[in-house]
Amino acid sequence: MTSTLYNIFKSEVMKGAFDLINDTIKVALLTSTYTPDIDTHENYDDLTNEVSESGTGYTAGGKAITTPAVTVDTTDDEGVFDGDDLTWADSSITARYAVIYQDTGVASTSKLIGYIDFGADEISDSGDFVIQWAAEGIVNLG
Repeated sequence: MTSTLYNIFKSEVMKGAFDLINDTIKVALLTSTYTPDIDTHENYDDLTNEVSESGTGYTAGGKAITTPAVTVDTTDDEGVFDGDDLTWADSSITARYAVIYQDTGVASTSKLIGYIDFGADEISDSGDFVIQWAAEGIVNLG
């Protein structure tokens, strides 16, 4: 499982455009037919091939990250964004990517933060689809 930050996040975070504690930060699930482009994908409306809603237990736009926290890791000299793990209960989902983004309520202004590539399709079949964040957090800036 690898994680990558979109370039728009790197730029906009330096301008103060993100408040990871008070903004609504969400995670959308995308299929293996999505092709990430960290250079040109900037907003939620740039995403393609989001997981289907039809009877799957998934809602377009994904889920909000709850209990967001920003801390300093003095051991690794990083700023860390973290939150609760996410679960889509009783779902039938096949996803390859989890895209983290700032939800403004408007797709064309909802800035992308980063994505997790599961490395292969992750599947729940009438069970729980769970994203368990790394022990180091969701986003680390070092």
